[in-house]
Amino acid sequence: MYLESLGKLALGSRLKALSDHLYGAVDQVYQARGARIESRWLPVLRYLWDVGPRPVTEVAEAIGQTHSAVSQLADKLVRAGMVKRRRDPADGRRSVLTLTDKAHRALSELGPLWWAVRQGVTDALGEHVERLLDAVAACERALRERPVADAILAAHAALLAAPLEVVPYAPALRTHFRRLNLQWLERHFRVEDIDRAVLDDPERHILRSGGAIFFARLGKEVVGTCALLQESPGVFELTKMGVDEGFRGLGAGRRLLDEAIAEFHRRGGRMLFLESSSTLKPALRMYEQAGFRLQPSVRPGSHYERADVYMIYEPAGRAPRAPG
Repeated sequence: MYLESLGKLALGSRLKALSDHLYGAVDQVYQARGARIESRWLPVLRYLWDVGPRPVTEVAEAIGQTHSAVSQLADKLVRAGMVKRRRDPADGRRSVLTLTDKAHRALSELGPLWWAVRQGVTDALGEHVERLLDAVAACERALRERPVADAILAAHAALLAAPLEVVPYAPALRTHFRRLNLQWLERHFRVEDIDRAVLDDPERHILRSGGAIFFARLGKEVVGTCALLQESPGVFELTKMGVDEGFRGLGAGRRLLDEAIAEFHRRGGRMLFLESSSTLKPALRMYEQAGFRLQPSVRPGSHYERADVYMIYEPAGRAPRAPG
């Protein structure tokens, strides 16, 4: 399922889908057995049935919903003849919700059906239902202590405050080199044989031939990578550049590009080139701003099926020296 692949990012959507499924199932049962309520009415109706007339604020707090949501549901229940709004005898300035005789009759008939709901849920979900109930209760307690919006905003602020740094290759970062490049290759193209060879063994194909690999790190997160591949003495290819889709727009790509160019100069390189695709327009603009110039044709002997763009690094006032 797609939402499952998004993990915590889609937690709310998955819980809503699960909630809608359960609501729909119980409504189907109610309709099949001629019950005169809807499943979404149950929290308010059952609370008023158990404790008696109560103001909207108390009902909302008791069932964990907003005042607005309970007030809107109460309006619907009033129209359905299940609830009345009456002045609170203890405080004439506010109203309370109270069940009508119609609601009492409807609810009093539901005992056997509620037993069947409990049993049916147990039969359908087995041991998972108890674990789910325990997990829901634990989440509710945790959220009362720290609202999730506060936690998200704090995490975002900490991320934005973290320094963006570029670090050289280390064996512990090898999996990120593969992960970050597979992300853009699989999204936009297909992974070619040459890609697999380089990503499976970057030490052999890049480092041992005199190249370099860099990573962009934002706090503890590795968010981007790129490589310099030495094709021949003094001739380097800028290759395997990728930034995590979740961290674009923070300058990681340009920082990596600048570091690769700086490394090219430190090594006394004579020529720096790259191959890319015309479909990657934001990347091409970044390369051009950094001093790469589009060539009139694809690179002779290109290794990549996807490559229809050939660019050579030509900083202002300096023409590239021919390889060889």
